[in-house]
Amino acid sequence: MTTGVGSTEPAESGAGGLAGGGAEELWNERAQAYRESATHASGHDLDLVVTWCEPASGVNVLDVATGGGHVARRLREAGAKVVTVDAAPGMEPDVIAPADHLPFADSSFDAVACRIAAHHFPDALAAVKEMARVARDRVVICDNTFTSESAEEADRLRDPSHVRNYGVPEWHSFFELAGLEVVEQAILVRDTDFEDWLARTETPQEVRPRVRELLASRIRDGRLELPTVVLKGLKR
Repeated sequence: MTTGVGSTEPAESGAGGLAGGGAEELWNERAQAYRESATHASGHDLDLVVTWCEPASGVNVLDVATGGGHVARRLREAGAKVVTVDAAPGMEPDVIAPADHLPFADSSFDAVACRIAAHHFPDALAAVKEMARVARDRVVICDNTFTSESAEEADRLRDPSHVRNYGVPEWHSFFELAGLEVVEQAILVRDTDFEDWLARTETPQEVRPRVRELLASRIRDGRLELPTVVLKGLKR
């Protein structure tokens, strides 16, 4: 499938976090690990997110749940003006706010991007609706996809801030309910060093064997396979 700039000043102050103040503090502590994460700093999925945002001089983009800031960095390198938002102050975003309460006026940005974060959102659909609301034209989202309930258990053991991975059909439903038409889609498999993946969230040593057991079918030569979807939606 193939594929006016509004004000980017906050309309109101943000409130809340990914899952409350405890989650915000957790992500503050992890900030440096995610800034240094090779898995997050590069990859075909990152290339797609950047390309589908169509960055150029004069294009305004909102990077939601910016984390280590890798999407924002690449978009700025391509000439776009980028505003970053994250619920965790430690991620050093331009604006501190959760994805489901974006403090910007309608149609403030040409494009809105969100990469490898939605599985932490308490209400992913509400977040997609907010992204669509503040976008003038396009929304690009990338995230890990649902594989099994045992894998979800592993994710929660590894990282208590994990809420849920969603299947591709669920993502299409979210886009439709948010008034977005999916015009681009890529389904791919990222991979990451399994031990680094555990260390990044400081997974307790006592639960690591159980996480490995639950994900055994996706671990090859010490690397964990991460099924991923990238979607680009245009506002209807």
